[in-house]
Amino acid sequence: QVQLVESGGGLVQAGGSLRLSCAPSVRTFRSSAMGWFRQAPGKEREFVATIRRREGSTAYADSVKGRFTISRDTANNTVYLQMNSLKPEDTAVYYCAAGSGGYYYMESVEYNYWGQGTQVTVSS
Repeated sequence: QVQLVESGGGLVQAGGSLRLSCAPSVRTFRSSAMGWFRQAPGKEREFVATIRRREGSTAYADSVKGRFTISRDTANNTVYLQMNSLKPEDTAVYYCAAGSGGYYYMESVEYNYWGQGTQVTVSS
């Protein structure tokens, strides 16, 4: 069973930056797209960003556009989420996901594999 392993979460002050990483436990695992979602306490899980494996096209939630950047390292089969200008409202558990057979890859149902989540806390 493939697992997605996330790293890079932590505590940062508002205006700071963090970079999250995600890699599959099986190096040869491939999916059509990988994405990041987040869930804040008392709220539903929400889409953050996605990237297509082959062409590298990306999409972002409006709340993170211009501040977050998703990228991929195809050689190492790793996806990153660079988060800049962080705000307290970005505080959440961030989940990496991988999916195939979807369309826009902006909905959680389009993803087949999920990481365990990594906590990001932004203090004011």
